[in-house]
Amino acid sequence: MTGIEMAWSAVGGDPALLPRVTTVVREGALQGRLPVRELARACTGACALAAAELGARRAGLARAPEVRVDDGAVATAFTSERQMLVDGRAPVLFAPLSRFWRTGDGWVRTHANYPHHRARLLKALDLAAHPEDTAPAAVEAALAERSALDVENTVYAAGGLAVALRTPGQWAAHEQAAAVAARPLVERGRLDGARTVAFTALRGAPLLPAAGLRVLDLTRVLAGPVATRTLALLGADVLRLDAPHLPELADQHADTDFGKRSALLDLTVDRRAFEELLGAADVVVTGYRPGALDRFGLSPEALAERRPGLVVAQVSAWGAYGPWSGRRGFDSLVQTATGIATVEGSAERPGALPAQALDHGTGYLLAAAVLRALTEQSYDGGGRFVRLALARTAAWLTEGVGRGGGIGADAADGVRMGEAEGKGMTKEERREANGEVSGEAYGGPAPWLAETDSRIGRLRYALPAVSFDGGPGDWTRPPGVWGADPARWL
Repeated sequence: MTGIEMAWSAVGGDPALLPRVTTVVREGALQGRLPVRELARACTGACALAAAELGARRAGLARAPEVRVDDGAVATAFTSERQMLVDGRAPVLFAPLSRFWRTGDGWVRTHANYPHHRARLLKALDLAAHPEDTAPAAVEAALAERSALDVENTVYAAGGLAVALRTPGQWAAHEQAAAVAARPLVERGRLDGARTVAFTALRGAPLLPAAGLRVLDLTRVLAGPVATRTLALLGADVLRLDAPHLPELADQHADTDFGKRSALLDLTVDRRAFEELLGAADVVVTGYRPGALDRFGLSPEALAERRPGLVVAQVSAWGAYGPWSGRRGFDSLVQTATGIATVEGSAERPGALPAQALDHGTGYLLAAAVLRALTEQSYDGGGRFVRLALARTAAWLTEGVGRGGGIGADAADGVRMGEAEGKGMTKEERREANGEVSGEAYGGPAPWLAETDSRIGRLRYALPAVSFDGGPGDWTRPPGVWGADPARWL
């Protein structure tokens, strides 16, 4: 089974639609020891096919539009945060304390991009009083004397983010790995049997499958915002809500909030305002650690009870089950814990994927799952939930994405997974069977970049990778000022 077949099956898609997908192969895109390019194609292709399917359903088309997955567009979109320029300035992707550090017995990776995470890291290491310019040297000295697992546990207990480098085998023996492996790539289920949904028919061009739908976006960094950015591309009215005391990073907002509106809302104070928004929402997407929002009545079941017929989508780092289910996490930390950093480098010198592919891939899968839930809902009106985790996407990647791959001796030697697929077939026959056509080599992102003016400056950005005949080629609006929009529907 190919990657796109697995992704489409994971979101509940009809396999009869798969021949509608064509992939433009560009050698050199997203190169790594693991099959990142296959994962990126699969997630983006499944999302585009789900959009085409919903668009055809709402427009009364006899069949879904053709989908085109271009490796060049996909590789550029999967590195969108690196492609962003604001008034010619490149973004700050990682703060000085977000990196790998040597410990007394190995390596640990920290994440301290947000000020509150930085403060917790320094406090956990008894370095809170250090001035900013000397903090990296102080952290380096402190960590060199401790074990990686000790650092992981100490920083986590203080509310910070640090993960010890593990090999694939070490992660496989971890309880959280077992909990993740026991769950499907995309968890899907019914919330209620309400028959309250009546989608309006679509007319005109471009074909916008999510037009007229209202999406409450309660997500941060990076998978959730990628998903809701994609839903905005497809016509949804996406309203992102953030707590006033947790400001977003400016460069991150510039990259992931295309097509959306951004408002501030304190759920501990403005419950009436939130309930009014919820009462008119079609989709709620949450990206906080499992259970973090439950005290506000934001579990899928509680939301569906107040808004029957709702689609609730959740994404987290480590999954909703197991001993790490309540932990915070980011793509770089999941790569470190699950053995990916070891495979892409070594135990002596950890590496990284050519993109934050766990975030981006999970984001597109999340959007695909929402679109498929909406298609199913158009037949029976029932509420649904979908749930994904970066760690589960990581397991899919290390298993080889498609058939014929997993982490083994070949991966350790630097051979990409899946190259032995389809034995008995020529490379050209495999490509034809998988709906692939050859294109020029990936020479860089330039053909898939655009520029626009915005309220936050002149932006250079990656164009959407989700593409189907008659669909949108770009967002209708650039990101605005973070938190400056009113907390109400258009």
